[in-house]
Amino acid sequence: MTGLVVCVAVLVLASVVGVARAMYGGRFRARQRDGAVRLSAVELGTELGDRATLVQFSTALCGPCRATRRLLAEISGAVPGATHVEIDAEDRLDLVKRLGVVRTPTVLVLDRGGRVVGRASGQPRRAEVLAAIDKATGATAAAP
Repeated sequence: MTGLVVCVAVLVLASVVGVARAMYGGRFRARQRDGAVRLSAVELGTELGDRATLVQFSTALCGPCRATRRLLAEISGAVPGATHVEIDAEDRLDLVKRLGVVRTPTVLVLDRGGRVVGRASGQPRRAEVLAAIDKATGATAAAP
């Protein structure tokens, strides 16, 4: 009987964690320490966008990373001054550690000076990416 109770408790706990992860994954959050972080064009390996830079940390076997790549490329192509940069997390462990990336995909939105203004762990939603670009620029991005 004790084994059955433990099994049910583990299943309930796993379900709660799964639902919470699904609800909050991909949402942009501002972390207090992110505001002090700046990334340069040299660190990213490309120039920063005139309005915003979308930095995506990915890994080779990450399924949601491919969908995120398509979404961010589409948005950066439609929003003038927005740039999308994809970084292989396995190749840039220095940045992963410095920025506290624990899950892929992780998307950072940088303002034109390279300051982190938004972060999403998991696959972000289009509306939230556009809102993060608005926050980075202080203007309204046209919805593609």
